[in-house]
Amino acid sequence: MDNTATAEKTKDNAPYPVATDRKICSRVLLGPEGRVVIEHDGQRYLLRQTHAGKLILTK
Repeated sequence: MDNTATAEKTKDNAPYPVATDRKICSRVLLGPEGRVVIEHDGQRYLLRQTHAGKLILTK
């Protein structure tokens, strides 16, 4: 049995980070403002950092 397709499917749908995922520093992503607008499928989302250092994504 070929497990390659199964492994790729698991990687693409994994709800947790895997070794091959791209990484970006939140400071680079959010910039000095601590927030960034992300467009996805025609929708806009705001990703921001709270005063406590947590990340919140809102539509």
